[in-house]
Amino acid sequence: MPRLRGEQGAASQATLSEERKAEVLRAYQERSSLRGLSRTFGITRKTITQWLKKLLSLPTVKETLFAAKASDVLELDEVWSFVWRRKNKRWLWTVMCRRTRQIVAFANGDHSEATCRALWERVPEAYRKCRSFSDFWKTYAAVLPEKTHRSVGKETGQTAHMERWNNTLRQRVGRFVRETLSFSKKDWWHDRVTHWFIV
Repeated sequence: MPRLRGEQGAASQATLSEERKAEVLRAYQERSSLRGLSRTFGITRKTITQWLKKLLSLPTVKETLFAAKASDVLELDEVWSFVWRRKNKRWLWTVMCRRTRQIVAFANGDHSEATCRALWERVPEAYRKCRSFSDFWKTYAAVLPEKTHRSVGKETGQTAHMERWNNTLRQRVGRFVRETLSFSKKDWWHDRVTHWFIV
């Protein structure tokens, strides 16, 4: 039995809205602001925010990892950004597995020992036994096990993969660009967008 004209219109509208939604979310990933998306697509910021919140219910970093091997090496580093105002500094602390190039754990916070400790607690148990390298920031030595951790300079190349990832992060996520007009207004958004990029 053929569809009535009204039914066809409703079905195509539903399809169009899903296509439109995917297009809007792709544009967001390419660093468009919420205001810009609202103006470009004629969709309210509230609607776009609701779509993003549904999209950002992601698996944990731990759920996406390959199994650790005894020979794995971890690289650690931190990157500066801010939330709302430049004086509200936030540091993204990350741990990368050199073999898989996966981010094993991350933490957003200040540049203190407490955030470094929170980062280390998020590292899965199997990875905590691996050798690790970081720069000479004093908190690493205070938190990481002396037996397996070494602080090194950039010239050694022991943190080269982590430094390269930091550059990719700054190129791909507007919130981490040094001179930027893109920023999070709330810590929750900053954390979710970082999680989205990593996962």
